[in-house]
Amino acid sequence: MSSPTGPASGLPVRMPRPRQPGRHRRPEPVAAPEGAPALVLAVPGTPSTSTRGLAEEVVSIARSELPGLDARIGYVDGEEDATVTSFPEFPSLRSVLAHAAAERTARVERARAAGAEVADPEGPVAVVVPLLAGPDSALMRRIRQAVMDSRAAAELTDVLGPHPLLAEALHVRLSEAGLARADRARLFTVATAADGIVLATVGGEEAVQAAGITGMLLAARLAVPVMAAALDEEGAIAAIAEQLRGSGSAQLALAPYLIGPELDTALLDAAAKEAGCSVAEPVGAYPAIGKLALAKYTTTLGITPQQPSGTPVH
Repeated sequence: MSSPTGPASGLPVRMPRPRQPGRHRRPEPVAAPEGAPALVLAVPGTPSTSTRGLAEEVVSIARSELPGLDARIGYVDGEEDATVTSFPEFPSLRSVLAHAAAERTARVERARAAGAEVADPEGPVAVVVPLLAGPDSALMRRIRQAVMDSRAAAELTDVLGPHPLLAEALHVRLSEAGLARADRARLFTVATAADGIVLATVGGEEAVQAAGITGMLLAARLAVPVMAAALDEEGAIAAIAEQLRGSGSAQLALAPYLIGPELDTALLDAAAKEAGCSVAEPVGAYPAIGKLALAKYTTTLGITPQQPSGTPVH
């Protein structure tokens, strides 16, 4: 049986789904505005193929969240020999910003040469997002200096944490190493699960305090004590490990509150050995990192795509 507007074959007509009303409605997709500044990920540490792979994965996640996003990678210790026509394998942050500024100037000049009336560009040419979970004043000074040296109109954001998504990432890395239950609600046991976590960071006391905020969120997820300590302060990890043991924790794990490129693995291994702790992997290119980097970018520019949020605590 057919309807006046449907096919005569008797097959059901696929109608467009009505838009769900109320606060549970899925957000409309948002694309980067035309001509929006570039997101430049400032990557610390010694450039390497593994570091580049991690950074590329982070910007790929950011692009998938905001179609049309111009995302680039600049290395704090990268190569300086960059021109408009030739770029090194690991370009420095300064070079990437100078290149972005030169591109915008060239676009304006081409448009004017074609007879278009184009006003001088306003606003930043790029938003620089440090690939750091927590504050590191020495690294941030170097990043800020690179921005200034580039002479580009660029905005520098704060670091990625503290944030519930970083607690989620730490939980996942601990569970992957067999040091934490993946989900307390499923009542499945891990024989090697830690009953105390040392959250390792770098950057001095400010970094330890910031890591402690994420540590409280992680402690709520795992229902075990979590304390932060600085890897770059001699004996700090071992001291916190002893403090946890003194309060009743017997099986400890060391969780790097670090993305990866900024991490000295020799320092981490030495601290873990001294403290007698098992070690989880750093956060790395966990999907939340790309989302947090994008959130720093969109907040700076006043763009409002869906904001990242942590998963519920089990």
